[in-house]
Amino acid sequence: MSKTEIHHPDKIADTGAYSAGILVDGWLFVSGQGSLDLATGEVIRGTIEEETANTLHHILKIVEAAGGTKEDIVKCTAHLSDINDFDRYNKTYASFFEGIKPARTTVQSVLGDGIKVEIDAIARIRKV
Repeated sequence: MSKTEIHHPDKIADTGAYSAGILVDGWLFVSGQGSLDLATGEVIRGTIEEETANTLHHILKIVEAAGGTKEDIVKCTAHLSDINDFDRYNKTYASFFEGIKPARTTVQSVLGDGIKVEIDAIARIRKV
């Protein structure tokens, strides 16, 4: 088994004892991402739409750092601090993905630092 750590190319701040992504035999496992300032590690507060878009952008940067594209994402798990934000989050999420959407689970969770959404992902990286 080949295991490679994948870093977010723009991340400077140390935000915890975890890898942004782990690539194993073509499968990329992306740790939960949130709406963070990558230089400071501070939460970028905004609407659920803004935080969802920022979070998905962070995931995409990690997938791209592993050599993949948005189309390689096959599964996401989303944690919302308030399930009442689901419809607004879902609209932003849906607009991010074109064509076949990844499989997904969305739950309400207690999230720290006032963050509204955290999303992790699994991607199958297709090397040419």
